[in-house]
Amino acid sequence: MAAVAYALDVVSKFLVVRFLEHQEPLTVVPGVLVLNVIRNPGAAFSIGTGMTIVFTLIAGAVVVAIIRTARQLRSLPWAITLGLLLGGALGNLTDRIFRSPAPLQGHVVDFLQAFPVTHFPVFNLADSSIVCGGVLAVFLAWRGYQIDGSRQTEEQADD
Repeated sequence: MAAVAYALDVVSKFLVVRFLEHQEPLTVVPGVLVLNVIRNPGAAFSIGTGMTIVFTLIAGAVVVAIIRTARQLRSLPWAITLGLLLGGALGNLTDRIFRSPAPLQGHVVDFLQAFPVTHFPVFNLADSSIVCGGVLAVFLAWRGYQIDGSRQTEEQADD
């Protein structure tokens, strides 16, 4: 899952930078989806634009933590969840390491703008993977699914 999420992110960013950067935004579905290429030096919603190197270090730590946690995996739903999180983190980390303006300070390529009339922030496939992985993690934890494949029930939690 991580490899698929990462590959889709890298390929999509390559294509939009090559064919759409420095072009007018491209409306794919009017009122629903626009391809609008921007370079984001910050985190989600362009928060912390002056802290690019900090976000790079945090993303690196997240990647290491996910890889370490993955050694305990015995659950397919958690494998999918961590794969989405890892693929997304690696996608944005790759931008931060290799894109301009400098190594470890690169700006992330964002290009998907959903419902543009609402001014929803522009994002990319790595961001989508991270959000979907986060939602799945919350759901799995809420339902009591453990990384080791076991499931904690309400009765066990009360004990």
